[in-house]
Amino acid sequence: MKILFRRSLVFGVGFLLLAITACRKKEFDAYYGRPDWLAQPIYQQLEARKNFTHLLATIDKAGYKDILGKAGYWTFFAPTDSAFENYFKANGLSGDDAIDSAHARRIVAYELVYNAYRKEQLVDQQTSAGPDTNQAFKRKTAYYDWVYAENGRLLIAANRNGTYATNDNNNKNIPYFIDGFLSQNGLSAADYNYFYPGAFYSGFNVADAKVLEADIPAENGIIHTIDKVITPLDNLERYLASNPNYSEFRSLLEKLVTYQSNADITHRNMVLTGDADSVFVKVYSAALAFSPNNENYLASGTDAQKSGWTLVVPTNDVLIPYEKKILEFYQTFEAAPPSVLTNLLNAHMWQTAVWPNKMSHTTNSQQEVPTFTQSNIVDKKVLSNGFFYGINAVQDANVFRTIYAKAFLDPNYSLMTRALDADLKYSIINPSISYTMFMMPDNLLRAAGYDWSSERNDWSYLASGSSIQYGSGAMDRVYRILQTSILTTNNGEMDDLSGEGIMEAWNGEYIKYKNNTVWASGNADAGTVLHINSIGKAANGQVFYTDGLLTFTENTIGYHLEKLATNDPAGFNSFFQYLKNSTLWTAATKDIVGTVPGTSYTIFVPVNSAITQAVQDGVLPGDKTTGTPNYTPTTDADKDKVVQFINFHILNRNTVVPDGKKEGAFETLMKTSDGDLSFIFINSQHPNSMELRDSYNDIAYLDYTRSNNLSARTVIHAITHYLRGK
Repeated sequence: MKILFRRSLVFGVGFLLLAITACRKKEFDAYYGRPDWLAQPIYQQLEARKNFTHLLATIDKAGYKDILGKAGYWTFFAPTDSAFENYFKANGLSGDDAIDSAHARRIVAYELVYNAYRKEQLVDQQTSAGPDTNQAFKRKTAYYDWVYAENGRLLIAANRNGTYATNDNNNKNIPYFIDGFLSQNGLSAADYNYFYPGAFYSGFNVADAKVLEADIPAENGIIHTIDKVITPLDNLERYLASNPNYSEFRSLLEKLVTYQSNADITHRNMVLTGDADSVFVKVYSAALAFSPNNENYLASGTDAQKSGWTLVVPTNDVLIPYEKKILEFYQTFEAAPPSVLTNLLNAHMWQTAVWPNKMSHTTNSQQEVPTFTQSNIVDKKVLSNGFFYGINAVQDANVFRTIYAKAFLDPNYSLMTRALDADLKYSIINPSISYTMFMMPDNLLRAAGYDWSSERNDWSYLASGSSIQYGSGAMDRVYRILQTSILTTNNGEMDDLSGEGIMEAWNGEYIKYKNNTVWASGNADAGTVLHINSIGKAANGQVFYTDGLLTFTENTIGYHLEKLATNDPAGFNSFFQYLKNSTLWTAATKDIVGTVPGTSYTIFVPVNSAITQAVQDGVLPGDKTTGTPNYTPTTDADKDKVVQFINFHILNRNTVVPDGKKEGAFETLMKTSDGDLSFIFINSQHPNSMELRDSYNDIAYLDYTRSNNLSARTVIHAITHYLRGK
């Protein structure tokens, strides 16, 4: 009886424990169990729909059944059975059995996007600050290229521009086209169909596939069914390599490639494949706008969702003749400065996605708009890391088509090019402004004492009878000659030098021309002129090849006034004598007190008859009856008259000539008794026409035959009447 009782007791306790456990499990399942309303995982959803048998077979073969049949967070673009059947037919495949595991992985992984996105979310760029609405047309997929063989090497692509970052698989992106993104960015179905002319734009397309059903929820993500199998798109580099029509451009890019051995990738590849050969990272020079094999974009984060690179490639038949043209003097890229090649390549690289309807005004990596039109496009592709356009023209970079090219592409002008690069390059390569440039060959610069010291990485200057100088002094001299040699000529002002005229150079100094000869202030001092040997034409002007350099004067303004007074006493002597005997004159240096070296001035010198009138009017000291000047007054009042008179005839920080380009009120060196500025009013609406008006509304005109005399950043004119400041 005791044994029976014990057994009954044990059974009863066990039953009670079982009942309690079952009750608790029921409560646990009710709270934590999978709810009935929760959709099945992606794999099971596809099974239930019955029209994805080929896709399921591909998933199984790819080894993704477990991934897609359990937890996760994916967006899956799922091709239907009919999509696969079309794919088999188009690629000559007998069916599922013809797709091996590697092929299957390519299909499944490329149609599998990290994170789950409904249609309305796909158009939003994911940023740390939150979604950026309607700014995305791509997402990163689970697919990435691995090690590949090329020219006897095992390679892996760079995943940054100019370098390689570990732990980044360089995943490919898949493009899609949704109304919200297109309309927000000023695009339309026409932009889509430009790339996919045979596809129908439905408002939601993935590459050239149409989305048949969107936003199918699954436990581990979102499914969008599509009517076409999409395999991994080539990146820009691989597409370029696949088309022999672009082999020349590719060969130029390859000149800027380095191969970096990578021990980590080599080891990983050996583990995966058993191949112990070294793996090299294929890295494009950081001097390029981007690396064509880099699947990332800009910040290497989510930027690729909204944009990508654009590569525009000329066909061989147009590129090769263009190369010969720009290499006329250097013959090869190896002999030319490295920047010739990088400029050619970067001119064809856009650091943004160039959409068809925005092409004409989207600037490339050099901030230049296309020189080709859509009619030149013979090939266009949306690729994994950007857009590709093949063209039957060449993007004519500004450095190759403007006046800058005349120095840049000729080894005889290496010193001039160096100076341009440091000073004026980005101004004179503007094709919308017309210039005239006087060429400065190396041999003439060196003959004048100028050179570049590679040892010191600096300019040098050796004047006759002096020791060589380096640094800013030598550099300033070279730049001054350079700036005097470049003139803005939007109206063709220097197209005809057979006459006579004066022109303002880049630095505000002036040059003169007459009977096809040209000179600057230094040439005038030396009594020499430059003769035009030949003319070179460019897209934004012309260059003159001459027999000399446009040099600047080493002498002061006072030196030139004295010389004018000696050579033309009737025009300049009376004014100079007042100056020479005034407190403004520095006899030792012939400087004028109040003027500063390196500053621009204009001096209006009243001719002797005008000075006589000024004496008679009591404006200058002398005999009022006869008008005879008193150059050496003794009273402070008379001395002050002379100083004020001279200062009022000097424009401060400005040079004006009768070219019809400057008019208005111009400040003089004279200050009023209250310390205020004084002004001369100039009316010069037409060339060879200048009217001067003083504070009393008196008028003076230039004596043209005596005017336009060049001095140190100064022009000296003769005028027919004196001017008075209050």
